[in-house]
Amino acid sequence: MTDTSSLSVFSTRTVGDIAATLPGATAVFRKHKLDFCCGGDVPLREAAANRGVDIAAIETALAALDGGGAAPAATDTVSLIAHIVARYHQTHRRELPELIRLARRVEAVHRDHPRVPAGLGDALETMSGELEEHMLKEEGMLFPLMLQAGHPILMHPIAQMRHDHDDHGDAIRRVEQITGGFALPADACRSWQALNTGTAKLTADLMEHIHLENNVLFPRFSVPPSA
Repeated sequence: MTDTSSLSVFSTRTVGDIAATLPGATAVFRKHKLDFCCGGDVPLREAAANRGVDIAAIETALAALDGGGAAPAATDTVSLIAHIVARYHQTHRRELPELIRLARRVEAVHRDHPRVPAGLGDALETMSGELEEHMLKEEGMLFPLMLQAGHPILMHPIAQMRHDHDDHGDAIRRVEQITGGFALPADACRSWQALNTGTAKLTADLMEHIHLENNVLFPRFSVPPSA
């Protein structure tokens, strides 16, 4: 159940501020036809009333965007895998399509700006495709084998996942390069701010995701089980 005490924090904040600081909020606002860019300088409560939409539904959707906390310390493998899928796999799948859309919009609208993140949409789309392929391999093969008390053929797929992680690291550095280290020009619009916040969170999440697998999960299976 969503903690209703956390919902009211959104109602007095402006739509633009929420969009610029909460990754995924722009998709919620687009669904409810709330202007978060040029018309974003009004409180969410007022914007919802003007559009005749239910603010409670919007606040619930915004509250649900919180990706959750860190992995439980020294947790069992079953819980750790469930955490990785829920906290990282599903979050990447939810956030990347909106980031790609925002990137293409910013690149189109601000194409003449000297600091436009040119090529970011393509870079994020490539990242999305590679991540999805990687996550499907983990969910469909690697993780089920891990849950079979450490299957003896795990060494090869783990090595492949580590190789994929190296490629994801290259993709992170590419995004950082395109965005200039996530630095914003003073005249960045709300869409650009939202894009910047979202891509910074994406890369931070992905680095934590890789860390949990490389340094916590995979070492549990680095030695084949005894005969």
